[in-house]
Amino acid sequence: MARAGGSHAHGPDGSVSSGRSLAPLLAVCAGYFMVILDVTVINVAVPVVGRELSASLTGIQWITNGYTLIFAGLLLTGGALGDRLGNRRIFCTGVVVFTVASAGCGLAWSTGTLVAARLLEGVGAALIVPASLALLQHAFPSPAERSRAFGLWGSMAGIAASAGPLLGGLLVTTVGWRWVFFINLPVGGACLLLTLRRVPASARRTDRPVDWPAQCAVIAVVALLTAVLNEAGRRGWTDPLILTGAGLCLLAAAVFVLREHLARTPLLPLRLLRSRPMSGGAAIGLLFNFAFYGMIFTASLYFQHQRGLSALRTGFALFPAVAMTMFASVLSGRLARRTGHRPLVVVGMLLGAAGLAGWAAAGPDPYYPLLVVPMMAAGFGTSFALTGSTTTVMSAAPDQYSGTASALFNTTRQVGSAAGVALGGSLLAAAASFTAGLRTSMAAGAAAYLAAAALALFCIPRKSPRRSPAE
Repeated sequence: MARAGGSHAHGPDGSVSSGRSLAPLLAVCAGYFMVILDVTVINVAVPVVGRELSASLTGIQWITNGYTLIFAGLLLTGGALGDRLGNRRIFCTGVVVFTVASAGCGLAWSTGTLVAARLLEGVGAALIVPASLALLQHAFPSPAERSRAFGLWGSMAGIAASAGPLLGGLLVTTVGWRWVFFINLPVGGACLLLTLRRVPASARRTDRPVDWPAQCAVIAVVALLTAVLNEAGRRGWTDPLILTGAGLCLLAAAVFVLREHLARTPLLPLRLLRSRPMSGGAAIGLLFNFAFYGMIFTASLYFQHQRGLSALRTGFALFPAVAMTMFASVLSGRLARRTGHRPLVVVGMLLGAAGLAGWAAAGPDPYYPLLVVPMMAAGFGTSFALTGSTTTVMSAAPDQYSGTASALFNTTRQVGSAAGVALGGSLLAAAASFTAGLRTSMAAGAAAYLAAAALALFCIPRKSPRRSPAE
């Protein structure tokens, strides 16, 4: 297979030094930047959006979660389409859809139209993300190059996450919340142009049709799970509608497993899940996204509703947490060559657990400095573990399933994000006081981090696996 971007020149440490070879990385990171920016930028803007569009707390949750719901639900289809039709083609299609949907978000005139445009954004994101990792997988085949590329890909998430609250606060307080979405237009245009010019077309596997019945089951699972968690705070956990939704969610999950077991060309071959690094790494991604994005959502509401901070000041208040993600993934990518990924993931998850447990124990009205260290620990720990879990999942996948493996990992992560936001909002709505709900939400996040640390000890090998036994 030809290497993307032409020949590579290597420095003494084996790093890629060719300017052309960096084109796939730059293009992929630009697309991924938009996707992650829209996860975090909305958090400081959504209270203002809610007031202007007269949205309820449940409406605010759907504005935030509608995007991640479709994003998570369609990621496996995005990965399958990338493997079938070529990852570059699917990546570019995703960028176009995402950019057009962002314009729709900025022009929305009601809560319903904004939620609809956010759903379309999720479609674009579901096409971008699995194709992005697959393009890097093919462009950087050596373990050292790939680890560095994934580290930079992960750090782009950190940069977008850290820029989101500040950029969102700045735009909301100056030109208005609509520019939170309009900012994606120039980024999307530049990303598309760079990809078409500098990233070569990727291989296609036209013999692999998309398993649409399984895809419908995945969407049903994600939608029902998000709806149950969103509505439980308002209706109560024992409400018949909530219990029915939970039962249907479990039924849809069972249907998906049965369909994949019987299908000739499954959306997600179940034999891939027999690889402990792949299935364990995906579960770890779910847990740390649940904890981190649940924390960002509830903390944003806390700073604006309880402390009366403006959107911009809330962005500054959240900045220490997300700023730590800017370099933690790059640092872990470098350290992994010496230590392997397992200790880095375990340490990162323990740091995250300590951070959120510290917030939960900080008291009803703590001084802001007492919250800085917990937020920094959570941000650093999450990003510190991202590179290791990403590399573990992708290295365990056969080459022909790189798009599917990327989709699996990012599906579980986005399900975690949606669940964290939904459960956090429901805990705030159901608790006797906002502070009690906030502390319960932080404690739940700390428990998720601890579970991820325990899982890493059993599922992440001391050295990254070269191939899955399923190959």
